Order: sequence, then structure tokens, then C-alpha cells
Amino acid sequence: MAKSPESEHPIKAYGYAARDTSGFLSPLTFSRRATGDKDVRFKVLYCGICHSDLHFIKNEWGVTTYPITPGHEIVGIVTEVGSKVEKFKVGDKVGVGCIVGSCNSCESCAKDLESYCPKQILTYGYIDHDGTRTYGGYSDHMVADEHFVLRWPENLPLDSGAPLLCAGITTYSPLRHFGLDKPGVKVGVVGLGGLGHAAVKFAKAFGAEVTVFSTTPAKKQEALEGLKADHFIVSKDQKQMQSAASTLDGIIDTVSASHSIAPLLKALKPDGKLVLVGAPEKPFDLAAFSLITGRKMVAGSATGGLKETQEMLDFAAKHGITADIELIPIDYVNTAMGRMLKSDVKYRFVIDVANSLKAP
Repeated sequence: MAKSPESEHPIKAYGYAARDTSGFLSPLTFSRRATGDKDVRFKVLYCGICHSDLHFIKNEWGVTTYPITPGHEIVGIVTEVGSKVEKFKVGDKVGVGCIVGSCNSCESCAKDLESYCPKQILTYGYIDHDGTRTYGGYSDHMVADEHFVLRWPENLPLDSGAPLLCAGITTYSPLRHFGLDKPGVKVGVVGLGGLGHAAVKFAKAFGAEVTVFSTTPAKKQEALEGLKADHFIVSKDQKQMQSAASTLDGIIDTVSASHSIAPLLKALKPDGKLVLVGAPEKPFDLAAFSLITGRKMVAGSATGGLKETQEMLDFAAKHGITADIELIPIDYVNTAMGRMLKSDVKYRFVIDVANSLKAP
């Protein structure tokens, strides 16, 4: 007989979990493993709310096992370290992102690309090395192998920095990998939500000329004045889209709702790259000639590996990049999910876990 979440491990934990496809989150007592030789245990202070959390709690990707405690933008303070831990000590500020395990032996792992390991272990909702499930950061504390724990830069705020552990690295990584990180490069960003606003901030810090595409005209002022984008295009306006034809070296598409990518491909220069980081449920329609005639590319990108994620955090600290957040208590989380679904947040909810999650 399978053990209950509360009895799987010796260390009691407390958080919020969804128990069925309604996605409704409510208190859950569960357990975490004892601190192993290479483990870092930390008190969770803040945890960002990612759109992936919503997909998982509602089982929209068909892989969820309940109960599920989401959260993979987690920041906290170390309370215990294993005897063989070398990089951290009690009292250090740390973060954990989307991954807490990998095989450590494949080609991707050897290249510091743990996010592409075929045996990667996600921070929540996956099976860990010991056969038990992982629980995320909507909880009082975390424990993870030190390889998957990130050093938190001293001058990076904990609350507004937390979303960088997913939204930040998910946009930073493709900008770097696809050569869109150089001064003067013309970059498009589709969607101005949690991922999109992070993409704009990183692209601008790299020196790129940034064009924001949005279906919402009301976001123009925020894009141009608040985020300092160079251009704003309403993607439903055909004349505005035509004016952007063949102007961009690359586009980061952050939209997770179903949409057409054909107009975006027209905005690319020859050899341009459209990189998908959002994950719509329905497949795209893609005409071969839209790629062939301009030697264009449609690519995808996941989060970065641990080395690159640390690099991203250090870059963000150096350039003063944080997420624009709305800080909430954990008992507001269901309302926040509903608002996020309607894009009613600028631009990321962050749960004030330490000050609002009270164990029974």
C-alpha cells in the first residue's frame, strides 16, 4: 500500500495543495526527507506563482498526480546542511527553480543542461530518486541536493527576485542561446505577462532594440514607458503588423494561449528565429513556405541549466533586474490563480510564505 504524503518521510511539512482537477488549493500536511549528506534544507520565504502551476493543478497537460503542491520560484534561508555540502551554510539566502534532480550522467547533464536531461526531476509533481513524489514551494520548507540549489546574490531582492527562477531564466536562456543578447539586435517579445516583461528587461539590458507584441492596446504605455521597450505593436492590427514585416532578428513568444504564429514569422528578417517559451494546449498551424522563403527558424526553449541560472541571477543583480510583482498571502492563492488566468496582474504574483503560511 502506498504511503500517505504525511508518512512518506520523517520530517513534517505543511503547504497548500490541489487535490483534483478543479485546481482548488487548500492546506496539506505532508512530509520531506531527512537532510542527506549533500542536501540543503531551507525555510521558504517567498514563492512566485507561474502559469505552469495553473496548468499542473488543473491537469491541463495530462501528467498530474494528486495531491500536488506547486511552486518552482522559491527563495529562502538555509536552516540545515548535510555533512558533505560545500557551497552553502546555515543562514545563506538561496533559491530553487524548476528542477531538483537529473541523471548526472547524460550528455545534457555533462554540458550543464540539466533542464534537457531525459530523467530530470521537476520541483513538484514528479517522482524523486527514492520513488516518492516532489512537492513545491507553496510550503513552509524545502530540501534539495546542493547541486540544484542556487546562491542568492546579496543585492537581489528576495521577493521580486523569486520569479526570475522561472520567468527570468526561461527568457534569459533563449536570448543567450540564439544570439539575441548583443547590442543593436532587434528582438520581438510576444505577450506582456510574467515571462514577457522579464524578456523585455533582459533584452534591454543586453542592449537590444525591443518590440513588444500584444493583443491589448492598453499595455502600450507600460511597455514603452514602464519597461522601456522601443516599439509596441497591437498584434490584432493588420496595418501595425505589416509595418513590422522583415524587421526583427528574433522573437521570444511567451504566450501560453492558442494563437497564430504566421504573422510573427512575417516580422522576421531572413535567418530570423521565432523561439517558443509559452506552451499552448493546441498545436500550431505552420506553412512550410513561411520558413523556406526566408530561411527562418521556429524553435523552442525550456529553462536553463543550473550554471546558466546562477549566471542569470548574477546578471540580474548587476543590472538591477527584478520582476514586477504583487505580494500576496497564501490564503489569497485561489483568487490569484483566477486573476492570472485573466491576465489581471502586473506581472507576477509572489506568495509571502513565511509571513502567511501557518502550520496547524
